[in-house]
Amino acid sequence: MDYWLRAIAEHWRESGIETTLVYGPRVRVDADLAVLHVDLTVVPGEYTDYINRYPRAINAGVRDISKRQISAHLVGRGDRYGGPVIVKTDRNALGAREWHYAKWGVLRPRAGNLVENYADFAKEAYRIANRWRRHGSPRAFRDYPVFSSIGDVPEAIWADPELVVERFLPERRGEYYCVRTWLFLGDRERHTIFFSRGPVVKSTNIVDSERLSEVPEDLRRLRQDLKFDFGKFDYAMVEGRVVLYDANRTPMIGAFPRERYLPIAQSLAGGIKAFL
Repeated sequence: MDYWLRAIAEHWRESGIETTLVYGPRVRVDADLAVLHVDLTVVPGEYTDYINRYPRAINAGVRDISKRQISAHLVGRGDRYGGPVIVKTDRNALGAREWHYAKWGVLRPRAGNLVENYADFAKEAYRIANRWRRHGSPRAFRDYPVFSSIGDVPEAIWADPELVVERFLPERRGEYYCVRTWLFLGDRERHTIFFSRGPVVKSTNIVDSERLSEVPEDLRRLRQDLKFDFGKFDYAMVEGRVVLYDANRTPMIGAFPRERYLPIAQSLAGGIKAFL
């Protein structure tokens, strides 16, 4: 799997737009436009300070994409809600990217204070150990378990600040579960619905898909409220309402062949004109 931005940047370079990949906020390059592409749930302040020095920046206002920040459907243990619920990690993908960067910050430090790197590593290692102790596996809840009611959620989940509980609001079409995906850069976009037999739709269990046309206005307003210039929203339409599942500022291509995703990346690449 790879990032959509990497494929998009290929087309920028082919069209004559000079692009530079910068690792970390300590390297200064001259540019007309900067893209904040930090694959962490919460972007460190030093990165947002860095990108705000540029005259134009993409996603400069999108710092926190945790479930507690994004979701409008969280529930608590004492809430009066009788429907099914789903358990997720507050951070994206169990905080796997945070662990990856903390580990490599110690093994292959690029720059910065080594003491801070070790502190980050110790913090992330503690998180993983704590998840293992509480739930029996460091990868617990990766598949987002669904419970029939709030009362069926184990106490260990409520006691874990790393986890959130949401109303389970799936979109169904016959035997299939559906997830709609809106991928966008500026005024360019790709709108698709994916079908799966499992309640959690992923690129690895998709059985079919369809292109969609109009994007709901409520979803466009959410994008504006969340200050996204580039990214991917996963959502559903339930009883005529938009249910946002996930908002990602560093979307990945997933398990799709190159001949399928490159034309999409080429179309999205034109969205840079909205910022220049």
